[in-house]
Amino acid sequence: MQVKELMTERPEYIDANTSIRDAAMRMMEEGRGFAPVAEGEKLVGIVTDRDIATRAMVNGKTPDDKVSTVMTAQVLFCYEDEDINDILANMHQQHVQRLVVLNNEESKDFVGVVSLSDIAEHCGEKDFDTMKRITDCCREYH
Repeated sequence: MQVKELMTERPEYIDANTSIRDAAMRMMEEGRGFAPVAEGEKLVGIVTDRDIATRAMVNGKTPDDKVSTVMTAQVLFCYEDEDINDILANMHQQHVQRLVVLNNEESKDFVGVVSLSDIAEHCGEKDFDTMKRITDCCREYH
């Protein structure tokens, strides 16, 4: 199965100049704990609810500071035509629960996000190998 068959297609992103408060409110309203961060059409990072909770507090940020001051600048990604088994191996190696999805190596357009829960929702109940790989990825988080 390829990533494009189960990813969340092009979720909204947060502008890098958005305040931490507004980013947190949008994430809460949309029920998400993760959002891509962009400057114009270019992805420049990702922000998680954990980034907001820990980096903002530890670094003395205020709710009015820009979300770009607490985001993770390294964007981990995969391509939409990659196999899910390769993605699970990548997630396990990188200790992450989700990856930004790009269309291809040439244009690298942002087309979606794939998460462990996306993969879990689409694996069959008899697909023990995929279930084990998801479990292995989750063991990295305590």
